[in-house]
Amino acid sequence: MIEFAWPWAFAALPLPLLALWLLPAYREQRASVQIPFFARVAAATGQTPQPGAVVLRRLPLQMIVAAIVWVLIVAALARPQWVGDPISHDVTARDMMLAIDISGSMNQSDFEAPDKKLLQRLDGVKQVVHAFITRRKGDRIGLILFGTRAYVQAPFTQDLKTIQLLLDQTEVAMAGEQTAIGDAIGLAIKTFEAGKAQQRMLILLTDGNDTASRVPPAHAAEIARQRGLVIYTIGVGNPEASGENRVDLETLRAVASTTGGSFFRAENGAQLEAIYGDIDKLAPVKLQTETWRPKLPLFQWPLGAAVALGIGLWLLLLRGVFAGTARHA
Repeated sequence: MIEFAWPWAFAALPLPLLALWLLPAYREQRASVQIPFFARVAAATGQTPQPGAVVLRRLPLQMIVAAIVWVLIVAALARPQWVGDPISHDVTARDMMLAIDISGSMNQSDFEAPDKKLLQRLDGVKQVVHAFITRRKGDRIGLILFGTRAYVQAPFTQDLKTIQLLLDQTEVAMAGEQTAIGDAIGLAIKTFEAGKAQQRMLILLTDGNDTASRVPPAHAAEIARQRGLVIYTIGVGNPEASGENRVDLETLRAVASTTGGSFFRAENGAQLEAIYGDIDKLAPVKLQTETWRPKLPLFQWPLGAAVALGIGLWLLLLRGVFAGTARHA
């Protein structure tokens, strides 16, 4: 259907009539030559002197075309547009950040894939996270990689293919050999501050314990709770190992508990895939429905018609002037 975005523009329609009634007629004075024997010149030429004022005659066609052109111009100013049927679109109200540990310990080849094949820990995690990202519908996903330092590899985006590509290009120890869990949480908090999503979720996956953070994980978790960030932690390492290879399950449990999230223990690909399914159930996405109606501007049609009529009338008048001149000659 056709609607006018600025219907109040039609209030300008009577302006030409008001100008015709209220404003004085246009007058132009011209210089002339006065001769003392004007009467004799007029008698000699057989002409009768008339008043000096000349009123130009308007053709009916001029008035009709002028009225139509003005109506078309006002219609164009009112911004006519074709408004289509309403279109609804469900969008998520959630931002989700994935924080993946890429410290040196992720190089061990003890991660059992669903097909029982042993993979490097990071490669196995990539496979499962790939499938998890593919299932996202409307979520904005971000990616943090951390080792000795934490880095935002990808800010929040709905371009899931780019997230997967950046994850594929990740290598062990790109961010250092140690593990900075607290710094990764702190960086996630800072990244979430720029967003306006109602749901904020961090999924933190690590196979080690915090050995390089400037901010202790417990303190970072408390700040996250105050900012409304829920953290789900996943431990994939060996709690019986020593040094960098030992996963600190108690710290991961405390971080998740502080923020209202959950802790999960994963020893192989099948368990990790099931964990991501459980996270979907524990934190179902909230959808917001956005509705809009497509609008196609149509102002160019009345405006173009007004220009065409004006040019056409000018050509007709010009042709009449030349024809009159030719006949007079």
